[in-house]
Amino acid sequence: MHQTNNKNVCLNCIFVKGMFSKGLMDGFGTFTRAAGLKYEGEFVHNIPMGQGTYTWADGSTYKGEVYNGIPHGTGTYKCTQNSLFYSGQWHQGKRHGKGTAYYNEEKNSWYKGDWVRNNREGCGLRCYPSGNTYSGEWKTNQRHGKGTMRWLNLGQKYVGAWQDGVQHGQGTHVWNLRRKDGSQYSQSNRYTGEFAQGQRHGWGTFYYAGGAIYEGEWKNNKKHGQVCFTVSWKKFREIHSILEILLKFVIGAFPLSHSNSSLLGPDMALNIDCLLDMIPERKRDTERKQVEFVVLRQERELRSICSFYSRLGYAHSPVNTLLLSRLQFWRLLKDCNIHHHGITLTQIDRLIREDVDPAEIHSPFTPVLLRKLISYLVIVAHHIHSKDMVSPKHLLAACFSKLMTDDILPNAKNVKGFLFRQPDVGVVAMNYMKRCWEVFQLFCTATRDEQTMTCHHLLWMFKVQQTVTLFFACINSTLHFCCLAVVLFFPLQITFLEFFEVLLGCAEVTCEQVSETLKEDHRVFGSNTETRKDSPEVEVSEEMIQTKNSPFQLVRSCLNAFIISVSANLVMSCHM
Repeated sequence: MHQTNNKNVCLNCIFVKGMFSKGLMDGFGTFTRAAGLKYEGEFVHNIPMGQGTYTWADGSTYKGEVYNGIPHGTGTYKCTQNSLFYSGQWHQGKRHGKGTAYYNEEKNSWYKGDWVRNNREGCGLRCYPSGNTYSGEWKTNQRHGKGTMRWLNLGQKYVGAWQDGVQHGQGTHVWNLRRKDGSQYSQSNRYTGEFAQGQRHGWGTFYYAGGAIYEGEWKNNKKHGQVCFTVSWKKFREIHSILEILLKFVIGAFPLSHSNSSLLGPDMALNIDCLLDMIPERKRDTERKQVEFVVLRQERELRSICSFYSRLGYAHSPVNTLLLSRLQFWRLLKDCNIHHHGITLTQIDRLIREDVDPAEIHSPFTPVLLRKLISYLVIVAHHIHSKDMVSPKHLLAACFSKLMTDDILPNAKNVKGFLFRQPDVGVVAMNYMKRCWEVFQLFCTATRDEQTMTCHHLLWMFKVQQTVTLFFACINSTLHFCCLAVVLFFPLQITFLEFFEVLLGCAEVTCEQVSETLKEDHRVFGSNTETRKDSPEVEVSEEMIQTKNSPFQLVRSCLNAFIISVSANLVMSCHM
């Protein structure tokens, strides 16, 4: 039978305290050296064995399983000198198996995965202080084998083979390009092929963001030896155009392509036959080509403008799914002050009508594809600028270039008007677009085949609504006339955009007056509240009172009440 005692013994500056059996430590105890090393945990025959904690003189610690006096099994190590923290499996005093290591106090530099004799080896994920990450195979603390590296700040990624910490073997490297304003798709350059010591070396293919493809041999990151080069349709057009110009300049040759070929892709193909028919037949091909050259030079800006206006009125706008509508096209024209050149939006609609049903000429829902947008701008440019040209060599190209330089580029994307000026309010207003269009159609059907109205009719509508004062408060800022006599005494036709923005302007003025009314009188009973004598009459509903703290809810309430009332009064007036 073993005797068990609790002793405190000093043997050559070694202090032990704990359970003894037959003169040997057996059970839980404490072992301390004079130099500062301390072990507290389980003993078996004087040997640390089982669960225990080591503490060194500098404060570093190990807590976990111990076998024959050394870490073995599962445990946690903390080093105070370099902030190293490791938690995982151990084998004979070394990190071995699965484990996680943190290398700084912020814990933004770490490794989680396989270990072999204190080395990162096997499969694991490494996160660097910069935010870059590597996930894949390791050998002797270096990236080795198959793995994926992501460079966060550089926007790059490599997937493939590694050797001694660098790309070596077969792999793919991607360079993501920053999305430009209005761009519909994210772009990237990509190389797939052989690497040697971190460089493109051997046979590989480079895919350029513009669509061109280089396939061939590489040496030290540079193209070398045999090559196969393919260009995209866009690049082909550019190269084709340059060759034509050079050939004409050098030897005066005819164009390289057939006379009916286009320099533009299918999504930008022009439909300007209505203009070309006014030009002598022998000059038509040259005129078309010159316009296409101008379009190519402005391609990036035109795509950006089309994408920007197609997103107006949408809270969430996936840029590769939205189509430009005629309503948004009108807004572009007004933002660029096209109506200041002696032409109205309804007249522009008739210029670009193509083969559209008369009832749909002025529909705000008609989609306007990129190729139609460009064609419309060319037609409008000729109409407003041709009279100012003094015998230009290429009339259509000169007019379109002047429109882009003087009107479109300086003003596009500077949104005006009541509808889209405030994006959040625009999203709310678009929910009422179909109902307002029904009101517009109801009135226009009684006047003419085309879906349009005059300012006379608009004024009459507000008389029916008994809100003429609101009308005069909004009509001038909406239609931008220098004199209201134009509105009152001339049958000027307006589009649905202008009609809609007058309604929105009246709703906005109503909101301001409701807000002032609610501030002056916090106790409103019913909907018959008297307003100030010096302002238009405003009917304050219970819904407006309940939403006084939410501007967008107030806009929605005022607009809803205004449209319902206008619709009801118009229906009644049409049946009188």
